[in-house]
Amino acid sequence: MGLEMIGLLVHQPTLEDLLARSWGELCKAMDSGSLRPQRPAQDEMLTTIFAIDAEAEWLDWADAHPSDDQACVREVLKAHVDGAEGLLHLMKWASPGQWEVWEGRAFLYLEAALGRDATDIHELYTEAVWTETCARLHGTAPDEFAERVVMGWMERRKGLGETLDEAQDPKIIPTYEAHTRASKALVHTVNRAMNEDDLHLVIGREHLEATKWGHGAWNLSAYLQTS
Repeated sequence: MGLEMIGLLVHQPTLEDLLARSWGELCKAMDSGSLRPQRPAQDEMLTTIFAIDAEAEWLDWADAHPSDDQACVREVLKAHVDGAEGLLHLMKWASPGQWEVWEGRAFLYLEAALGRDATDIHELYTEAVWTETCARLHGTAPDEFAERVVMGWMERRKGLGETLDEAQDPKIIPTYEAHTRASKALVHTVNRAMNEDDLHLVIGREHLEATKWGHGAWNLSAYLQTS
């Protein structure tokens, strides 16, 4: 189905704690797993990353960027051209979970939220689209939005002349269930980000350059330079 659009929830106090540590201290703690009790509780409605996997990703990146053990992690990341990639690994560790959807299906969810068609896939990653999406989904009932998405999906299938009869297409029910889950998870993600001061939603894409993740002050390059 292609690449995935990702809405990563980041717990800022946890992230800031990691960035304030010394390089040697953080690498040692990640290697031993001693920081795990401080990691945000993982959200069962979202896609989550096992702590051991997030730690391994960070350690692989850190091994390729040897630094002074006494240096501050934030300053080390600022000094590297690809420091945003290291920051992204730390954000994933400091996350309670992320919303994921195949990029080709993103139109279905975001257009349902916006109440209008998007011009192309690139528009769906813009700050304007996500600001409007968050505003429109804030306080929305997950079941209500899921029904809206499913109805839109059914209308699109009809317009393409495709069947909605599960006897003719055994993928109908699994696809319906997937759209329902993804719709509810999007509403859940947006409302956590809007209602919890310490959580921030960072939008990205599978294999996208880390410097292009996030918007405004939460664009990864901007966050490193201004934090």
